[in-house]
Amino acid sequence: MKPELFRIEPTFSPRIWGARSLAPLFPEKTHLQEPIGEAWLTDVHCRIADGPFAGKSLGEAWSEMPPDWRGSRLATTRDFPLLVKFLFPTDKLSIQVHPDDAYAAAHESAAGGRGKTEMWYVISAEPGADVLLGMKPGTTKEDFLASLQSGTIEALFNEIHVFAGDTIFVPARTGHGIGPGMILCEVQEYSDLTYRVYDYNRLDAHGKPRELHIQKALEVINFGHSTGGKISPLQLPTESGKRNLLAACSYFATERWDLQTTVQAQSCAENFKLLIILDGIGQIQSQGSPREYRRGECWLIPASLGRFCLQPEQHTGAIVTYVPDLAGLGQDLLRIGISESRLSATLFG
Repeated sequence: MKPELFRIEPTFSPRIWGARSLAPLFPEKTHLQEPIGEAWLTDVHCRIADGPFAGKSLGEAWSEMPPDWRGSRLATTRDFPLLVKFLFPTDKLSIQVHPDDAYAAAHESAAGGRGKTEMWYVISAEPGADVLLGMKPGTTKEDFLASLQSGTIEALFNEIHVFAGDTIFVPARTGHGIGPGMILCEVQEYSDLTYRVYDYNRLDAHGKPRELHIQKALEVINFGHSTGGKISPLQLPTESGKRNLLAACSYFATERWDLQTTVQAQSCAENFKLLIILDGIGQIQSQGSPREYRRGECWLIPASLGRFCLQPEQHTGAIVTYVPDLAGLGQDLLRIGISESRLSATLFG
């Protein structure tokens, strides 16, 4: 089968903290009847819009995808490895924590047995927007439980003010919360395991409080130092445009591309890549006819595609993410002159 890039249609998830307009990413989705909190760009139930897998779900396409499309490092991977979302909070999300792989494998096999490390890229943020990430030094389980009873749990977390263009790395086992007034692109392990610990006494659409998972959260949450937080991007060499590495770990490496003029790019034989358009319009061309792109879209670039061309009609900002060889990526960055201390602030083992 000849490799061909293809577009993935998103699925949209209602959330009580979501928005009734998803513009500007999805300008056709305004005046919604129920608030949408998340657009899942690589849900395994997402439909493929075009190409040889058109009409199939992403999960079906992945199971049929030739090894050279997946890449040499992912040729035998059973499940699709990356979940990318847009988040549209107009209210606070619950305070929560995700397990790591070891805990998930031991206790959550029915839910896939995978933990959840993630990162957030801030697409837009209103003045005063913030997130909570990691417990303040010295916080104990006793403090944690007492604050749940008194409704003061936010005070135990580190508060981070966020601005458009920020990147936040969120390792598994790190307690966190997301505030309103921002749009995020989230890249993560493909897992939906969340242990909710505080939900501001809200009621769902049926008038009932959402389920909490206090005991499991206490078993996994890190009360010590967290390696997560706000990350400064690493500028990468490129022939045209601008390319920054936002964050990398064993589960994903994520870059931001900014394009003003035509860019020639090359797929990587080791892994497929996902291209997520944040703003701008233009065309993508590989072996076939040019394909139109626009903001909000997610494209899969097969590992064996070879050279392809991005032709922006207006400034284009995009996220590119993939499953890396983390050690190899680190060595490549050292070779271009990036210091080990700088790498340690962007690459997480």
